[in-house]
Amino acid sequence: MSAPDFRALGLSSDQEDILLAVREFVEGEIIPRASEYEAADRFPDEIVQGLRELGIFGFTIPEQYGGMGLDLTTYCLAIEEISRGWMSVSGIINTHFICSSMLLQSGTDEQRERLLPQMAAGEVRGAFSMTEPHCGSDVQAILSTAVRDGDDWLINGQKMWVTNGLRSSVVATLVKTDPAADPPHTGMTCFMVVKEPGVAEQGGLTIPPQLHKLGYKGVETTELVFDDHRVPDNAVLGGEAGIGKGFAQMMSGVEVGRANVAARGVGVARRAYELGIRYAHERETFGKPLHRHQAIQFKLAEMATKIEAARLLTVQAARAKDAGRRADVETGMAKYFASEMCKEVVEEAFRIHGGYGYSKEYEIERLYRDAPMLLIGEGTSEIQKTIIARGLLARYKG
Repeated sequence: MSAPDFRALGLSSDQEDILLAVREFVEGEIIPRASEYEAADRFPDEIVQGLRELGIFGFTIPEQYGGMGLDLTTYCLAIEEISRGWMSVSGIINTHFICSSMLLQSGTDEQRERLLPQMAAGEVRGAFSMTEPHCGSDVQAILSTAVRDGDDWLINGQKMWVTNGLRSSVVATLVKTDPAADPPHTGMTCFMVVKEPGVAEQGGLTIPPQLHKLGYKGVETTELVFDDHRVPDNAVLGGEAGIGKGFAQMMSGVEVGRANVAARGVGVARRAYELGIRYAHERETFGKPLHRHQAIQFKLAEMATKIEAARLLTVQAARAKDAGRRADVETGMAKYFASEMCKEVVEEAFRIHGGYGYSKEYEIERLYRDAPMLLIGEGTSEIQKTIIARGLLARYKG
């Protein structure tokens, strides 16, 4: 029951075929290897290569740029499947997807032609850089700046929690080009910073060693330190017209990122549910299988119901974004509910495993460490509730 019913979701046969191919890849290439990669905190190069061959990196990039031209709904369901295998892999894809969506929505023709074909092929991977050491949700408090220097710009500042920070080739980077602007967001600009992947020092950009985390291992999370790092004028997202528009551009990117995080929550919870129900059939207590105890049955019923509800919210958010309208409320609802649901379902599966759930020999232990990241990534639950409330009140016409 926890697996999606493609027909009930109104998917075409082509969409079903694509998602079944992703599921087959997850079963054969990700699930058997995830624990090994995770234990070593090693980047899954072989898995990423397989994703390139599947065309995942170009899922939503139009065919004219070499992509598959799929909608956000199909993408989110694919991310659910991938996260069911290992959440870290979907993180590698997420920032890349945010970058490509920002280029599609706000980039110049030259920027799209230069970057999107390589991104569709997975030859160039994207990262997303907004948070700084002193501020996360309070985006308008960033201190990083860019100033003109002839035909170039010099970027200064420090960014934090950058997924794919080292291995990416292009980083969507939010800075202030007018620090005195009031309100502050009107003085923010997004630069598509092109760099050499895997190189820790280049020009005025330094990438310190990756941060060590509770979970979400295998994908690097880094800082970016800019010290008079020179970028050309064509790095401004949207060209001259994009100066001062960076905040809105990044927020649009975050909307699709939140849909990704919601899908991740569904995928991780779905895997936890599968592990829980399997263990409930294998384990016996008090003379009968664990799943015959009503207390365990109630847990399984609640877990499956929450997963189904979170998936429907995620699909609804993706379809709202596919329709071309602002979807801050829908993506906020999906991200908020799915991330909290994931934490709850993973913990219930952990409880079903009893003492064995605390052992690294059981997969649920990894999920228990991975799930909390979804409560923070792309905005905390508290921020989501703020966004939802503001959006609903703005829509209210009473």
